[in-house]
Amino acid sequence: MKFSKKLLNTTVAFTLLVSTTAANAAMMDDLVAAAKKEGQLTVIALPHDWCGYGAVIDGFKKKYGLTINELNPDGGSGDEIEAIKANKGNTGPQAPDVIDVGLSFGPSAMKEGLLQPYKVSTWDSIPDTAKDKDGFWYGDYYGVLTFVVNADIVKNLPTDWADLQKPEMKNSVSLSGDPRSGNQSIQTVFAAGLSANWGDVDKAAEAGLAFYAELQKKGNFVPVAGQSASLAQGTTPMTVLWDYNGLAARDSLKGNPKIEVIVPKTGVVAGVYVQAISAFAPHPAAAKLWMEYLYSDEGQLMWLNGYCHPIRFNDLAAKKLIPAEMMAKLPPAEGYAKALFPTLEQQSAAKKLIGENWEKVVGVIPK
Repeated sequence: MKFSKKLLNTTVAFTLLVSTTAANAAMMDDLVAAAKKEGQLTVIALPHDWCGYGAVIDGFKKKYGLTINELNPDGGSGDEIEAIKANKGNTGPQAPDVIDVGLSFGPSAMKEGLLQPYKVSTWDSIPDTAKDKDGFWYGDYYGVLTFVVNADIVKNLPTDWADLQKPEMKNSVSLSGDPRSGNQSIQTVFAAGLSANWGDVDKAAEAGLAFYAELQKKGNFVPVAGQSASLAQGTTPMTVLWDYNGLAARDSLKGNPKIEVIVPKTGVVAGVYVQAISAFAPHPAAAKLWMEYLYSDEGQLMWLNGYCHPIRFNDLAAKKLIPAEMMAKLPPAEGYAKALFPTLEQQSAAKKLIGENWEKVVGVIPK
């Protein structure tokens, strides 16, 4: 009996698919068993209202039965890196297994030997521009910086960065944290400079420092880390946050007070965060299982439900896996169309310049 070439090729392809699927399933079974033997995962700087992480953490614990030790929920990217450095020889509860940091922190931590490589099973669907080719770090989600405003206090809503310099913004404008080490704050200073300097990326960091120095001089800048609680209390009537953090704050406050989340007219900066495993992770199997969970369809949709655009967004959309009601909750796409995604080199340069000069130029550290 003769078989057609087409039928033969189809049979071979199907056999390879079945074999690969079985091998992947066996690998996952081994990884789950090893992670359960370790019994614990230590994460750091993951507030539950950031990107829907509360649901992500609960989902992981429920699915795999591991304990999650949560360190410094309100820390920044710099704090995460310092935690790895400080616990190189420590397998105790203060040593993080995994980190979630701004894009520029991934490559720099890799160069310092602080990370270990691991490629998740969905590796091929992560864009090449958002991952290290050897798997030391890879993008997880992205968003744009927005003005998050207590509209019960600020009556004239700012629509662009220049509005923050107006007299009516006195004692109102804050950053999300320390601009010497926190990625969200560093990118905020960069975005302000990008707007103030007519879109000149190369001079944005320097212009951003001058922008915030002027805010401080006018009395508009509040040296308090702006979060949902300080927004509600009126301590920081206006702060700049990634869209997903601002929208989460709006939802959590349920209209008391009224919170407006505004994409500025200019200086729209998008930011990618990255995941990585510590080179000194006390629970390496649990760390890898955590990565598999985050980059699965299930984990990616959990981030999207928390208003973050997951790094596999295009892949999920192409496969029609995104529920319509989830898409409907996202802000209008118009404000995102003009967003700048700073390159790794631009982010690294901005981080260095802002971190080294903030105290000298602006003079106060948000706390």
